[in-house]
Amino acid sequence: MLTIGRLAEYAGVTIKAVRHYHERGLLPEPDRDSSGYRRYTARHAITLVKIKTLADAGVPLARVGELLAAGEDEFRAAIAEIDADLRDRAARIERSRQRVAALRAGDRMFVSSAVAGYLDRLRELGVSDRGVDLERDVWILMHAVSPREADGWAADKRAALEDPEFRAIYVAYDEAYDWFPDDPRLPALATRTGHWLAAHPPDPPLGAAARGAGERPDPVVARLAAVSSGAESPAWLRLAELLRQAEPRRV
Repeated sequence: MLTIGRLAEYAGVTIKAVRHYHERGLLPEPDRDSSGYRRYTARHAITLVKIKTLADAGVPLARVGELLAAGEDEFRAAIAEIDADLRDRAARIERSRQRVAALRAGDRMFVSSAVAGYLDRLRELGVSDRGVDLERDVWILMHAVSPREADGWAADKRAALEDPEFRAIYVAYDEAYDWFPDDPRLPALATRTGHWLAAHPPDPPLGAAARGAGERPDPVVARLAAVSSGAESPAWLRLAELLRQAEPRRV
C-alpha cells in the first residue's frame, strides 16, 4: 500500500497531477484508511504510469480514459486519429513559426518588395519615422485592396524621388506635419508643390507598365489614402486646401 506521495514518486509525476487525474476520473480514488490517509495499490501505480505515458506522448487527457478502456483494435484506431491530429497541429505551428520569422522582414511582411523599397528610400532621404510609418499604413491599405495599383503608384513615387525638387518638397511636407495651420510657411510650400505638380502631369503615369495599359488607380482607394495620410495633421489639411484653391490657376 502506497501513500499519494510515494505513488507520485514511483510514476514520476507530482502529487498535484495525481489529484488532477482523480478529478478527471482517470485514476480511481481509493478509500481512506483508519488514519484518514488514502492508500494506493500496485494497480493504481500501473494505471498512473499508463496515464503519464499517454499524456507524455501528446494524447489529450480528454481521450486518455477512452484509450485505457479500449480494446486492441479500438486502441490502434484512436492512436491513428490522435496522430493525424498531432500532425495537423504540428503543421499549423510550423506555419505560425514561418509567419513569425517573416516579421523580421519588417515592412515586407505587409507590402510588396516595390513598396518596401520605396519606404527604404524615404528613410535614406531623412524622412522621419513617423512619416515613414504613415506612408506604410497607407500602402498597407492600398496593397490589400489593389496590390497591382499599389505597385504602380510606388513606381511613380520612387521615380519622382529622383527629382531633387520633389525630394525637397517631400521632406518639407514631413517637417510641416507639426506646424500650426496658420504657419506663414504653408502658402509658400503649397505654391512650390503646385508648381511641381503643374510641371509633372500624371498622364501618362510613370507606373503604367506595372498597372497595365489604360488601367487607372481606384478613386475610392485614393480617397481613403488621402484621408489616412492627412487627417491627423491640421497643417497638412491646410496645405491640401491651399492646393485646391490654387488648382484652377494651374495649367
